Amino acid sequence: MDYSIKICGEAGQGIQTIGDTLAKVFSRACRHVFTHQDYESRVRGGHNFFQIRFSDKPVAASRKKIDILVAFDKESLVLHERELSENGQIIYDASTNPPSPPFDKGGRGGILDIPFTKLAVEHGGNKLMANTVAIGAVLGMLGMEPDILFEIIRDTFKKKGEDIIKSNINAVMAGHDYAVKQCLKCNFSAAPLSKSKMLISGIEAIGFGAVASGCKFYSAYPMTPSTGIMNYLAGKEKEYGIVVEQAEDEIAAINMALGASFAGVRAMTGTSGGGFALMVEGLSLAGMTETPVVIALGQRPGPATGLPTRTEQADLQFALYTAHGEFPRVIFAPGTPEQAFYLTNKAFDIAEKYQIPAFILFDQYLADSQWTFDGFDLNRIKFMDYKLRDDSFKNLSEYKRYAFTETGVSPLGLPGDSAHVVVTDSDEHDEKGHIIEDAETRIKMVQKRLFNKFALIRQEMEPPVFYGDDEPDILIAGWGSTYGVMKEVVDAFLENPPVPPLTKGGEGGFSIKKIAMLHFSEIYPFPLSVSCHSRENGNPGGIDSCLRRNDKIGAEKFDYLSLLNNAKLTICIENNATGQFARLMRAETGYEFKNKINRYDGRQFLLEELVEEIKKCGK
Repeated sequence: MDYSIKICGEAGQGIQTIGDTLAKVFSRACRHVFTHQDYESRVRGGHNFFQIRFSDKPVAASRKKIDILVAFDKESLVLHERELSENGQIIYDASTNPPSPPFDKGGRGGILDIPFTKLAVEHGGNKLMANTVAIGAVLGMLGMEPDILFEIIRDTFKKKGEDIIKSNINAVMAGHDYAVKQCLKCNFSAAPLSKSKMLISGIEAIGFGAVASGCKFYSAYPMTPSTGIMNYLAGKEKEYGIVVEQAEDEIAAINMALGASFAGVRAMTGTSGGGFALMVEGLSLAGMTETPVVIALGQRPGPATGLPTRTEQADLQFALYTAHGEFPRVIFAPGTPEQAFYLTNKAFDIAEKYQIPAFILFDQYLADSQWTFDGFDLNRIKFMDYKLRDDSFKNLSEYKRYAFTETGVSPLGLPGDSAHVVVTDSDEHDEKGHIIEDAETRIKMVQKRLFNKFALIRQEMEPPVFYGDDEPDILIAGWGSTYGVMKEVVDAFLENPPVPPLTKGGEGGFSIKKIAMLHFSEIYPFPLSVSCHSRENGNPGGIDSCLRRNDKIGAEKFDYLSLLNNAKLTICIENNATGQFARLMRAETGYEFKNKINRYDGRQFLLEELVEEIKKCGK
C-alpha cells in the first residue's frame, strides 16, 4: 500500500486545512506519512496544492504519480490530470465549477462528481463545510472509517460548541457515504499498521528543538519560510516561559537576540535571504563579542524577493561567507524533521560552548514537509550551562571576559551576577574587554577566538550519513532537504534496477544494485574524513567494517573520501544552479564531483524524476 493524494485549488479554498487534516488522520491510523505543499505568494487566488503520500512502510519523499486528485477548480484538472496513476481517480464538484470533458488523459478511474457544496448545505447547514465533505469522501474512497476524523473534529471545535461539532460530523458522513456508494471503480485498500505515529513538519521540529534546548528568547521579523518558528514558539510562550518578540526589522531582531544572550539566556533569531542580508552587521558583532546566538536561515529562491514561497538551496555560500572579518561559525543543514530537532539542540549547545553564532540552514521544502516518526528520544537532548554563575563567579579575585586560554574559550560571566564588571566591545579589545590598538594583542586575540576554537569545533562535526551498499559502484551525495528523496532513490534502484542497465564505469561497467548515498547535514566546519585504519579503538580494518547504516544523527566517523574515490559513478544532487555544496567540498577536501544534478526552478526533486536523471548520468 503506497498511495498519493493531491488536493488542489486556489488560495483561500482551504487546501492546507484539508491536507493537514487528512495527514493527521493517516498518522493516527498508524500509516507512514509524507506531505509537501506548493503555494503562490498571494492570500487569495492562484494555484496551490497539498500532496500527501501514505504507506505501510516509511516514506521520505513525494512521488510524481497521484492516486486521488481532489480538484476544487478547473485549472487543477488541466494541470494535474496527467499525473494520475493507472487506476487514479479525480473527485470534483461539477455544480460549482463545471469541468470541460473529456478528462481521459490520466487514470482509468476517471472523474467522480461529488456535490461538495450541496451536501455541505444539506447535512452540515453551511456551504463552508464543503471541505469537510471532501475529507469524508476521500476516506470513503479509501475504505477507511471516519472515527479518527471525528476525534479531530471534536478536539478542533470543542470551544465552538456541540452544534458545530455535530454539523461537521454530519458533513463528513455525507461525503463518506456518497463516495462509498458512487465510487464504483475505487479499489483502494488502506491497511492499518500497529502503532500510531507522530506527525511533524521541519519548521515545527526546529521550534521543538529550540524549546527542548532551553531557548528563552526569540526575535524575528516575519519572512517565509522561517515565520513558522516564531509562530510555534509564540504558542509555547506561557507554557515554557519564552519571550517571543516580533521586531521592526531584521537588524533589530538579531541585535535583540544578542542582547538577550549577553544578559544570560539562550537566544535565537530567524529569517530568510533578504532578512539575513540585514542581519550581517549583527552577525559580525556576535563574532567579535563572542556572544552565543542561534540563527535559523530559511532558504528560498532569490535574488531579491525571487519566488518567496518556493524552495531552493542557494544560500549555502551566503551563510558561509557573509559578514566582515574572520571568526568561527557553525552551519547545520538538517534533511529531516528528526535531524532538525537534534541539530537545533546541537546548535544551541555549540553556540554556547564556544561562544559563537550557529546556523540552522533549511529551505521551504523541509520547512513545510510533514513526516511521521515513532517519536524523538529526549534522552539525546544535551543541555549544559557553560556560563560562569553564582559563587564560582563571585569568588573570582579577578575577571577577564576575554581571557586567553588554550581552547580559545573564555569564562562567560553575566553582568549583574557578581561585583565583577563584564565589559564587551565591538572594537578589538584586551582580555578585560577594553579597546586596544596594539598589534601584539590583536594577533593574540585572533589566535584565541578563531584558530584555537576552530580546531576544536571541527572535531565536533559528524560525518555524512551513509545509506546503501557497503561497496557502492554508484554513490550519490547531497545535503539538507535532499535526504529523503536520495534515500528513496537508493531503495528504488535496489528494488527495481533500471532497464536497460547503465553503461558507464569503466571496464566491466558496474552493478546497478551497488548504490549508496552520502548525506551531509553538518556542513561547516566541514567534517573530517577519518581513516578506519587509524582509529584509536582498533578497528580490524577494511572499509566495510567502518561503515554503519545509520539514518540518525551520530553516525560513525568513517573514510567517506575513500568511498567516493572507489565508486565508479558519483553524483552531487542539489537544489541550486551552480553546485554550491560541490564547490565547498572541492575547496575543503579536494574531491571534485564529475557529475551533478541541479534543479533550480523553485521546486523540489520528485522520486521518479530523480531516478531518470541518475539513469542519464550513467549512460
